[in-house]
Amino acid sequence: MDTNILLESGTNELEILEFTVGGNHYGINVAKVLEIMPYQQVTPVPNTHPNVEGLFMPRDKIISVISLRKCLGYPTDDSQSGLLFITNFNNLDTAFHVDEVLGIHRVSWEQIHTPDSTISSGTGEAGIATGVLKMDDRLIVLLDFEKIISWINPETSLRVSDMDNYVTKDRSASPILLAEDSKLLMKLIQECLTKAGYTNLILCENGQEAWNKLRELEEQGDVLESVHCIITDIEMPQMDGHRLTKLVKSDDIMKNIPVIIFSSLINDEIRRKGEALGADAQLTKPEVGKLVDNVDRLVDQYESARNENKR
Repeated sequence: MDTNILLESGTNELEILEFTVGGNHYGINVAKVLEIMPYQQVTPVPNTHPNVEGLFMPRDKIISVISLRKCLGYPTDDSQSGLLFITNFNNLDTAFHVDEVLGIHRVSWEQIHTPDSTISSGTGEAGIATGVLKMDDRLIVLLDFEKIISWINPETSLRVSDMDNYVTKDRSASPILLAEDSKLLMKLIQECLTKAGYTNLILCENGQEAWNKLRELEEQGDVLESVHCIITDIEMPQMDGHRLTKLVKSDDIMKNIPVIIFSSLINDEIRRKGEALGADAQLTKPEVGKLVDNVDRLVDQYESARNENKR
């Protein structure tokens, strides 16, 4: 799909593809969508997850088809109506079967409301809402497609086991700021960083909260001592990770703090956008082992440069 927004940098905007399932309205970030097509014949595969309808092969590539009706708990039938949209995130192509696609809306992350704990935690539909957008007379629920995939294939999720052989050392003197809106991923990343010795963590639920904290530390005159590395997701309500990166790298005081973008969205176009914004590293989930390696490298570089400047 063509979308000009991928060419822009740090605007804190996104494009939402609105679709319906079971008569209700849902959304996905257009940056994850490769193609939309009419529903095609799917070949069932024995002993697969019940939410997987089967496989199909557009353009000589085999892709799994997931029924969003089943994922969201709606009644299903054997009709072959509706649409498929093919997504790419975490380096994986997947198709989702929906009832209807209504259009694309360009909005600001400031318009995306964070669901409360009764919606954003738990299982079923209640556990896969990452944000809510009000459009005219309706609410569009943004779904956590990474979580949907991880239910079906846990190997696509963050692999904490990658840290099993990591040699822990005390890095408590190296404070890290983490901006991540998923409570589950926040917990897992925090666990991995702590295992690596990074016990001094500042946890923020979105980019706006992270930026407010950084500005507060800057006004106190100790931001460079209080934050030695920033790790940020891209998709977050209020302020996304690209906007946060742009603000940090445009600030005369904070610009040398390393920023790592850690997101399921990383592809060639998104990587170019991150580079233009000044990101020091960009990693796709679930590469948590590489995340810690990059934190080590960038923190060492930052602290060495700080020590040199003090001489």
